[in-house]
Amino acid sequence: MERLAGMTSAGIGAALAGGRWLILPIALLLFLQWPLREVVHAYSREANDLGQCLFALYVAVAVTAATRARAHLASDIFAHRYGPVTRARLARIGAAIGLLPWSLWLLGAGWDMAWRSTLSLEAFPETYNPGFFLVKLAMWLLGLLAFAQALLDIARPEPAA
Repeated sequence: MERLAGMTSAGIGAALAGGRWLILPIALLLFLQWPLREVVHAYSREANDLGQCLFALYVAVAVTAATRARAHLASDIFAHRYGPVTRARLARIGAAIGLLPWSLWLLGAGWDMAWRSTLSLEAFPETYNPGFFLVKLAMWLLGLLAFAQALLDIARPEPAA
């Protein structure tokens, strides 16, 4: 079981390590939209659509990265008073009753939409540029990464008192 947890953690880590670099092309595409529209008079909508795809993938991994780093929003007014064991238990309970059901719902409710969109290689509705299916796949990736991280958080051993 520890080996499976280690492999899962390594897989999530690899996805997060790769996903963090998406911010560079996103920033570049955001920067290029104005010159493409005003100077080149072409390709600004394509840059916008590609930026949306990359941003969706970035958010899918960033949410899990924040959870993994314990950098997400949390009520620290009370939590800082608790010891490490109590905080670890609260994190485990939060993952079990909050993150795990939400990620399962996201995976279940989004499966059909993401699957049909991918099969048809759905394009953006306003521009007909290809790639909109990537936005829907990113939603499913978010659910999958959150589910796997929640399982790891629940199974994580308690710190020594």
